[in-house]
Order: sequence, then C-alpha cells, then structure tokens
Amino acid sequence: MRLATMTDYALRLLMYVAQQPERLCTIAEIAHAYGVSEAHLMKITHQLGRQGWLETVRGKGGGIRLAVAPDDIGIGAVVRGMEPDFYLVNCLTQDVSCALAGSCRLTGIMGGALQQMLDYFDDYTLTDLLPPDPAEFPVQPPAPWQPPPAIRVRNARR
Repeated sequence: MRLATMTDYALRLLMYVAQQPERLCTIAEIAHAYGVSEAHLMKITHQLGRQGWLETVRGKGGGIRLAVAPDDIGIGAVVRGMEPDFYLVNCLTQDVSCALAGSCRLTGIMGGALQQMLDYFDDYTLTDLLPPDPAEFPVQPPAPWQPPPAIRVRNARR
C-alpha cells in the first residue's frame, strides 16, 4: 500500500511546525524547506486545520502553528483524516460486484492487513516523529537537485 502524497506532506508539515513551537510558520517557508508547491500545502493546511491539528492566523504576520500538543496528535488519526480511501484492492469498495463473492478470502486478508497497519500507526504520535534534540537536526531546505554523474562505458571492442 502507498499513502497519498497529501498524507506524506501533511506529516512533514506537522513535523516542521512542531519543531518551531515558539513562532508562527508560513506556508511559503515550509514549501521552500521541502521543495513542495505552496498551493498544495495550502490545501493540506486547510484540511489539517479543519481536523483540529493546526491553528491558522490570517493577515500580516500570520501563519500556522500546532493547535494541540505533539503528544496529542496521533499518526493514525492524521493518516485516516488525510487518506481519500483505504481500498487496497478493488473488491474492498462498496460499489463493486465480484464473481468470486462468497468464496474469496482476499477481502478479509487485505482488510486485516490494513487494520494492522492502522493499529501500528495508532501506537505513535507526532512527538515520535520529531528528533530528540531539534537543534541537532534543524529543518533545512533540500539541496538543489543535481543530475547523476555521467557513466563512462568502456569500449567493449578491442
């Protein structure tokens, strides 16, 4: 299973903001730090705010900060709030009829795997994602992308 990019960015955004408890963070600075579109982060910020994880302050000098303590932000809850669905296979959707219905065990196995993954996420909070000493691991913008060095191929004919 692969989590949606929005979920990945939501967790990163929360981690960034949690490491700056003394001030408001801006979407622009977070976008720059992670190399992500500001428009995309605005959508994510809106969702996280609606779910009660972020507080947004409008206007000049505004920004975002955590609305609750990092210990109170469960990773499982964030994942559930951000993911559009959890259909690991098509038959988990409600609107699909399957020729194997009644004799297939795939749905149960996939549903069990999904539940175990969510239960695992429920064991962790935002605090668990943060470095023990933020000063040792400051959030920095990613290095600009560089193409890999050219590979020299030796002439096979001699």
